[in-house]
Amino acid sequence: MGVLKRGALLWSFLALLFLSIWELDAQAAVAIKATYIWQTGAWGRCMGSECGPGGSQSRAVWCAHSEGWTTLQTNCNQTQRPDNRQKCFRVCDGHKELYDWQVGAWTPCLAVRGAGGRSPAALCARGEEGVQSRDVGCVHKVDGRPAEEAICEYFEPKPRLEQACLIPCPRDCVLSEFSPWTPCSKTCGMGLQNRIRAVLAPPLFDGAACSNLTEFQTCQPGPCQGEESLYSLRVGAWGPCSVPVVSRQARQAEGGSHPAAKKGGQKQAARLDKHRREGLQRPKEADMQKDQLPRQADKAPARKWSKVNAKAHRAPERQRKAKNKEKREKNKLTRERLREKAKAKDPETRELIKKRRHRNRQNRPGGKFWDLQIGYQTREVSCVHKSGAVEALSLCSHQSLPVTFQACVVTKDCNVTQWSQWSACSKDCAGPEGQRTRARKVSQFSVGGGTRCPELEEKEPCNPQGETLAPPCIAYTWKSTEWSECRVDALLSQQDRRRGNQTGLCGGGIQSREVYCVLAAGDPPSHLASKEALRPVNSDLCVGIPPNTTQLCHINCPVECRLSSWSAWGPCTYEKCQDQSAKKGFKMRKRQIVNHPTGGTANCPHLVEAIPCEEPRCYEWLVLKLEECVPDNDRECGPGTRSPQVQCVNTDGQRAETQLCRDAILPMPVICEVPCPKDCALSTWTQWSPCSHTCSGKSTEGKQSRARSILAYNAGEGGIQCPNISSLQEVRSCNQHPCTVYHWQTGIWGQCTEDSSIPATNASIDRSSCSVGMQTRKVICVRVNVGQVPPKKCPESLRPDTVRPCFLPCKRDCLLSPYSEWSPYPSTCPKGGKTKQYRKRVVIHFPANGGQECPEVLTQERESDAPSVCPGYRWKTHKWRRCQMVPWSVRQDSPGAQETCGSGLQVRAVSCRRQDGGQADIEACLKFFRSMPPLTQLCQLPCQEDCQLSNWSKFSPCTADCVGVRVRKRTLVGKSKKREQCRNHQMYPLSETQYCPCNKYNAQPVGNWSDCILSESGRAEGQLGLKVQGDIKECGQGYRYQAMACYDQDNRIVETSRCNSHGHIEEACIIPCPSDCKLSEWSNWSRCSKSCGSGVKVRSKWLREKPYNGGRPCPKLDHVNQAQVYEVVPCVSDCGQYIWLVEPWSGWKVSSVDLKNNCGEGVQTRKVRCMLNTVDGPSEQVEDYLCDPEEMPVGARNSQLPCPEDCVLSDWGAWSPCPLPCDGNSTRERRAYPIRQPGKDKECPLSTQAVFCKLNSNCFHYSYNITDWSTCQLSDRAVCGNGIKTRMLDCVRSDGKSVDLKFCKELGLERKWQMNASCVVECPVNCQLSEWSAWSDCTRTCGLRGKLWRRRTVIQAPQGDGRPCPSQMQQWKPCLVKPCYSWRYSGWSECKSEGARCGQGLRFRNISCLVSDGSHLPGSLVDDELCGDQEPVVEGDTHVVLQESCTVPCPGECYLTDWTVWSLCQLSCVGGDDLGFGSVQVRSRAVVAQDPENLLQCPEQELEARPCTEGQCLEYAWRAAPWRGSSRHVWCQRSDGLNVTGGCPSAAKPTAERSCHPPCTEPRSFCTESGVCGCEEGYTEVMTSDGLLDQCTVIPVLEIPSGGDNKADVKTIVAFNPTRPPAVSLPGRVGRTWFLQPFGPDGKLKTWVYGVAAGVFVLLVFIMSMTYLACKKPKKAQRRQMNNRLKPLTLAYDGDADM
Repeated sequence: MGVLKRGALLWSFLALLFLSIWELDAQAAVAIKATYIWQTGAWGRCMGSECGPGGSQSRAVWCAHSEGWTTLQTNCNQTQRPDNRQKCFRVCDGHKELYDWQVGAWTPCLAVRGAGGRSPAALCARGEEGVQSRDVGCVHKVDGRPAEEAICEYFEPKPRLEQACLIPCPRDCVLSEFSPWTPCSKTCGMGLQNRIRAVLAPPLFDGAACSNLTEFQTCQPGPCQGEESLYSLRVGAWGPCSVPVVSRQARQAEGGSHPAAKKGGQKQAARLDKHRREGLQRPKEADMQKDQLPRQADKAPARKWSKVNAKAHRAPERQRKAKNKEKREKNKLTRERLREKAKAKDPETRELIKKRRHRNRQNRPGGKFWDLQIGYQTREVSCVHKSGAVEALSLCSHQSLPVTFQACVVTKDCNVTQWSQWSACSKDCAGPEGQRTRARKVSQFSVGGGTRCPELEEKEPCNPQGETLAPPCIAYTWKSTEWSECRVDALLSQQDRRRGNQTGLCGGGIQSREVYCVLAAGDPPSHLASKEALRPVNSDLCVGIPPNTTQLCHINCPVECRLSSWSAWGPCTYEKCQDQSAKKGFKMRKRQIVNHPTGGTANCPHLVEAIPCEEPRCYEWLVLKLEECVPDNDRECGPGTRSPQVQCVNTDGQRAETQLCRDAILPMPVICEVPCPKDCALSTWTQWSPCSHTCSGKSTEGKQSRARSILAYNAGEGGIQCPNISSLQEVRSCNQHPCTVYHWQTGIWGQCTEDSSIPATNASIDRSSCSVGMQTRKVICVRVNVGQVPPKKCPESLRPDTVRPCFLPCKRDCLLSPYSEWSPYPSTCPKGGKTKQYRKRVVIHFPANGGQECPEVLTQERESDAPSVCPGYRWKTHKWRRCQMVPWSVRQDSPGAQETCGSGLQVRAVSCRRQDGGQADIEACLKFFRSMPPLTQLCQLPCQEDCQLSNWSKFSPCTADCVGVRVRKRTLVGKSKKREQCRNHQMYPLSETQYCPCNKYNAQPVGNWSDCILSESGRAEGQLGLKVQGDIKECGQGYRYQAMACYDQDNRIVETSRCNSHGHIEEACIIPCPSDCKLSEWSNWSRCSKSCGSGVKVRSKWLREKPYNGGRPCPKLDHVNQAQVYEVVPCVSDCGQYIWLVEPWSGWKVSSVDLKNNCGEGVQTRKVRCMLNTVDGPSEQVEDYLCDPEEMPVGARNSQLPCPEDCVLSDWGAWSPCPLPCDGNSTRERRAYPIRQPGKDKECPLSTQAVFCKLNSNCFHYSYNITDWSTCQLSDRAVCGNGIKTRMLDCVRSDGKSVDLKFCKELGLERKWQMNASCVVECPVNCQLSEWSAWSDCTRTCGLRGKLWRRRTVIQAPQGDGRPCPSQMQQWKPCLVKPCYSWRYSGWSECKSEGARCGQGLRFRNISCLVSDGSHLPGSLVDDELCGDQEPVVEGDTHVVLQESCTVPCPGECYLTDWTVWSLCQLSCVGGDDLGFGSVQVRSRAVVAQDPENLLQCPEQELEARPCTEGQCLEYAWRAAPWRGSSRHVWCQRSDGLNVTGGCPSAAKPTAERSCHPPCTEPRSFCTESGVCGCEEGYTEVMTSDGLLDQCTVIPVLEIPSGGDNKADVKTIVAFNPTRPPAVSLPGRVGRTWFLQPFGPDGKLKTWVYGVAAGVFVLLVFIMSMTYLACKKPKKAQRRQMNNRLKPLTLAYDGDADM
């Protein structure tokens, strides 16, 4: 069993082990499977054949291990494989118009901190960072349906969804300071006082709300005498204005003599009276809601009381009515008779009268527009308890009832007619849009506060109907005259000497023209002549920028004729080789034109000179060379001949045919000799030297020479001896012709005249047309240095032409435009009825070639009558109509109603008139004026018992100021003259007397001086009397002005004429003239820096004077020497200009002499000179440095003098050229030829020498070198403009040396460079300004600050080094000072409710005339008559309000005050920086109560805020007053100095109370700001060991007596008792007192104590140091070796750039 158990256990263990391994394996497999995942790439581009939703896009899909590497796709789950293709919307360009991003509004800013909440205001500085979001989606533009975002992203990136924002700090409400306490609301008993403050800034961004704007406190002036009144009469607002509906009988009764004259009207009157009396009891609607029951209960008693009261008032009037009854009866009978008489007229007469009355009513001024109706309006009267409850009127019986009716104007709204038809389009042509209008008229104006009239005119753009067929619009365009002559003088600087002589100036210049506006030439209407296209019109009609009036121009500079040098004299030749009959011929020399001049070759001097000669020939033989000497008889040596090689040439040296020289003498062979071995050997003859003279005369003879030298001497026996020295030279005559040179001399061509040889058929050609003419000139034969000789002396064949054809220029007359239209009439009607008009014409082009000249006068002026109809309108007011009262049916129950008297209204008509008095539509005045005269006014019909007086007359005139009196009067009117009470002159004065005003006036200068204004006479002369062409006067003497104001004795400004002043004072002033930069004249050009090849030459100018006052600036000066201007140009010196000239070798000087044979070593010398080379050969000797030293021939040579029978060789010839390129392997050679053959047994030496060619030694490469361009070179007569810049070509050897150009030419090197090029020198154009414009209108219509301005513009901006434009482009001068009259409101009167204690009332104000000087200072009151011309406008408002309704609170009422004025516009700022939340302003209404019992019934205070512009940044800061004991006053102050409540951060509020622990109980102690006890001034603290105050003791005082205390000459320190009163102090003890208090309030030493201690310590150290140095033993003096060599003193000067 045990074994079985152990086996079972073993098997179970193995089974568990197997299961666990299997489970682990399964989990591992699952884990391995999970490590492979699918990954996808981005979707590719949507592809498809059509646009829209039919496209498809694909993406990559692969299997990857979780670690990131890619594996086989089979390792991933195939069922979870993502799609690699999907359908998509293919976007095309056309979808841009269909889809767009739709962007929503930003959400409110949310704090980033999230749940942390918002930071408290006390800790907030600028605000809290937040974030806000919005919705963004792609939608269809048409219906807003959503679409795929990829469509919109294709065209535009998706807008951001979130953005940062700022949550501003909370802003608490800011209040002003409280006003003072008001008086007590009651004169006795318990009342209330209040004080009010206003809101300055509303609470923003969840800031603290505004606290109460009103504070109350009770008051009790004293006990009341008797019972306090609890009830008050209250009147309501006036009701609407209405017209009573009465019958004809009622109207007759109203017009009768008694109210009860007609019974028929009594019923209607009673009905109206009932309605009126019921209206007296009608309380306000608000009161009806408060208390319905008492009001209903008290109706009947109130009405009963009203009737009784009315009867009581009518009783005293019965006697007066009875007295007038008889009079009214008489009047009634009179009216009845007249009515009966009217009935007796026939029907036609009555109809005519009826029509006339109707027409008069229609034509009454203004009647059809206003239709004014006088009605009446009523108001309610109620009795109010002090608690606010409405009670019965009987409770207010002790008070008299107010009037409940008044006359009024029935309210009528403005009525207008229908719109008229649209007017015709303002343009009836094709072109820009026009304008059309339509209007409507006023049929009924607004009266009685009705709705105002709408706009009466409308405008809209329009085009003419059938625009395609419409003619083109009249267009205007700019037209310009021809350019004036080009002028160079305007460009000259002030120092230019050419200003005095301006002839011959050329180069750059400036020209001008006039620009004006004309009718476009291409589109003139058919009814206008073509000439109208040239007529000047108003420049405002032309649009666009006008053409330039100035431009740069160029005058071609005359090119001077430049000639080559004379050629050599030619042979004697016939004048014409074709005609050889003449025996005389000419020798001629010629020169060529190197530079052709302007105007042709006729301006050049003669090119040919001739000398008469004998034996002329046209052809001759030219010896090319001589052959070698050939001995005679075929010998080897001895006499022989040299045969010449000849060629036939003409007189110009050109080869000709041989037969042409058949008549010429053929050159003969030349005799020569070949020396034998024992003969003397001579060199060959040199070339003949140039002829010494060009001609021969009495004192001059042309000679030329040649020479040879002895090469070897002869033998002693049998040889031919050497000739003597004189035989070694030969001289011959040359140029033997006499010095009589002739040439043709020509004069200038004459004027082109009409050729008389023109055929008769052409004789009819108009002289103004162009034709061919003829020019002649004088030609004479001239002998040089003698003068004119007969023509036969000069070659006739070379005679110049004396006649040539020419072109006759066309005549051109002056062409003028037609006169412009006369200038329009002025906008205002001139005084006197006369006005001046102007018109002008323009010179289109000036005359030329003898055409008709232009007239001198181009403008016309005329004086004409002013137009009969002057523009402008005015209101005309008509007479006031009779005073109309409230209808009798309304007022019949009122006291005194039986008499037609009392207050009423009267109306008048207003019409519109033109300035000339003609009738105009009322709408015209409405456009012209902003307001209309009043149509109604209050009036008063006097009662019979009233005294009636006329109006006051005007005051009588004063004879003089401050002298006498002036009087005005009035009189009694009507029956008032007989009444005794009216004759009481104290109550009704009939005259008033005033002293004549004492008007004293004084003039005072006001404002600044104006600009210095020059004389307006036009152009002026510049400095030194030189005319500055084209420059507006800019300098010289002018005048400046200052305004003068006139003031009266009350310092009120009045018209300047009162002070007999012209309105300004003037003072001479100087505008300094501009001075240009002044330079010296150009120096001469320096010599070319190289004598061979390219170099430079320089010239310079020196600065003489710098520019000032806006003169022409200086050119760029040398950076080293700021006072010099250089000009450097390249130059080339001809390498053959200077040559070495050698003379023949001298005879041999043998140094080692063989006296027998005369041979051996010897020396030969010769002269070498540097000569100036000319065409005729070397002319004069110059310095040797001018010639090339490398090419200088040797002046001496050592050689072996051949002995007899030795071979004699000639001198070595020139080296042959090295072959190019130089490679080092080639050679060059030179040769000599034997002159004497050697004797027997002797040989000639080598006759050839060869050397290797070495680069840069004897072999050179050559190349062209081009210099830089020179500066632009101008003619000497030019200032600027077109010039020429040059560069030089140089032949340079490979070693860098410049050589003659022939070396490069011989090699045939390519010359591809252009040596000359045109260039332009910028012209120094001075700034050209227009003329000053006319003075503008005054900038102000009145006041001190008015200015007149005039301006000018830049016509030509400065260019180059021209004079800059002045900074002053506008000038001003003061206007005539005029007083500023304006209407100003007075303050509102106190609100009063007439006839009642409270309720609706009125408050009034007046407008007064004020005069001011136009500044911000308040004006002064003057008579209203001075503002008579001013439109009644107050502060820019045409609606003048002189009364307005108001409310008088009843006792006990609680009400709101009026709105305060709007506060300052304030921004949300931190540290002066705007946070960008806009600006706001606020106004408020506070609560006012009169009785403590009604405080709970008060309404809420009100606050209004609105956004505004131009806000200010206002900061708030705490302010604290000095401590007073343990407290101080702390308040908040705005940055503009206003004390406020709120706005300052509460956390930063300074402490207002302080306390010390333990408390300060010692005498003279107090608690300091730091919380410790200190002592009062004059006492010092004595502290305990634990730092607490022990006591306060008196501090010592240092008294320094003042200068007035002569006795106190000794400084004393005394104890000072601060408790002693000042009266006890001794006399003469007045001085400065210093308190030495070492300890501070906290018991610590003060800072100055440490400073004094440090100073004492430093002083002790200094004293000890000085003592030590004074007692120290001095050392022996040590000598130092001094360097006696003086160092030079060097002064460094860096140069002053400003001189």
